Amino acid sequence: MLRILVAVLCLAVTSTGQAQTLNQKAAGYRGIWYFIGPTNNEYAYKYSGGLGTYPANHYPFSVYAPAVQRTFFCYGGVTDSTSRDLCHMIGYFDHKTGMVSRPTLLLNKKTDDAHDNPVIQLDAQGYIWVFSTSHGTERPSFIHRSRKPYDISSFEPITATRQDDAGKRIPFDNFSYLQTYYQPGRGFFNLMTHYDRGVLIYGANKPRRTISFITSPDGVNWSAWQDIATIEEGHYQSSGQWKNKVGSAFNYHPNTKVGAGLDYRTNIYYAETDDFGKTWHTADGKPLRLPLAEIANPALVKEYKSLGLNAYISDVNYDEVGRPIILYITSKGPDPGPANGPHEWHIAHWTGKEWAIHRVTQSDHNYDMGSLYVQGKTWQIIGPVEAGPQPYGTGGNLILLKSTNQGQSWATMKAITKNMVRNQTYPRRPVAAQPGFYAFWADGNARKPSASYLYFCNQDGQVFQLPAEMKTELEKPILVK
Repeated sequence: MLRILVAVLCLAVTSTGQAQTLNQKAAGYRGIWYFIGPTNNEYAYKYSGGLGTYPANHYPFSVYAPAVQRTFFCYGGVTDSTSRDLCHMIGYFDHKTGMVSRPTLLLNKKTDDAHDNPVIQLDAQGYIWVFSTSHGTERPSFIHRSRKPYDISSFEPITATRQDDAGKRIPFDNFSYLQTYYQPGRGFFNLMTHYDRGVLIYGANKPRRTISFITSPDGVNWSAWQDIATIEEGHYQSSGQWKNKVGSAFNYHPNTKVGAGLDYRTNIYYAETDDFGKTWHTADGKPLRLPLAEIANPALVKEYKSLGLNAYISDVNYDEVGRPIILYITSKGPDPGPANGPHEWHIAHWTGKEWAIHRVTQSDHNYDMGSLYVQGKTWQIIGPVEAGPQPYGTGGNLILLKSTNQGQSWATMKAITKNMVRNQTYPRRPVAAQPGFYAFWADGNARKPSASYLYFCNQDGQVFQLPAEMKTELEKPILVK
């Protein structure tokens, strides 16, 4: 009876930590606007804008379910134009009807920090899982599962536990920068970051961002987290999956500049596992002993520190035979503007013999994240390559690039967005992306707080806006001409 009452009245009945499981219907699709690092120049912020599908180290934001022909997606949203509270929202696009659902407001994260954005995954039975991340240890993280398969109307909180170093069960309620994968018969494989406070690095106590992985057969009982790398001040990692293989591409924070902190990140590394984390190796199969602790180690793909370049990883995908491809951006430093340019886009591809590094293009910002698509011998990138209405700000105009020679050269195929008033940011590739829902992103003004709307495009590059106000439970998305 209580569940019926919840479904009908959309009341919040469950409290989990500092947030409530709301299971309410939102009025429509509005994204979170967020900034970090105010500057003293005309570029206003280190990065900013509509960051509902941020950051690159969260994945996935959308998953296609062939059983129901729907793409389910999540994002960081707000309830209305006056709110700055980050809410975790879930919706779906129905490929049979071309309709989108009214979004479900799962919870209010009680922050405006887009680093707390959620990610989404489906299990073998079709239950929808939402992992609500946290930026560090100041706020709790949450796990929710839909009460019914392929149904976004109601979610239940999961009281998850993990093993600690002594083998005891403790709450699994804090994780950052999460990437979640599901393998039938094995369960969840999640890559994440945990924050080690008071680590002694070169004689000084500093926090370190340690990249790790953690597994679970059922989403409830989790293994101990196992560290992948602990080089100097830590890492950012992005990842990908091909069949049973999961690979992590990461950089590291050098401890060389006083006060530099996490703004400096360099080098590209890659490690993979094809046995659910039991063993790890390089792209050419050399065994790795984790955690990797030395700057020069067998997982190194490209050394950029001696060149004085930062490295920002956008995406990881695999060629037609399962060899890794890493998409990333390099620049001269963290601050926005032309002084730290050029912001060069690169592909690192394991050919079977070596890492081949190819220049793709250039843009005007470190956080111009793009997504990499592989269809046989055709590779594509969707990203904000072209400067947008707020040049030298996060995002820009989305461009479709194509390569038919394993990334050696790239051609511009189409301007996906144009004549927009806000920069387009963080276009994300769905799991099992289908032609009707091919990339998912948000927009926002990169100079000042603004409205942020959500969009997707089909494989032909047609752009659709998700309705900001919905009068019915299912509506057609708005074609952007």
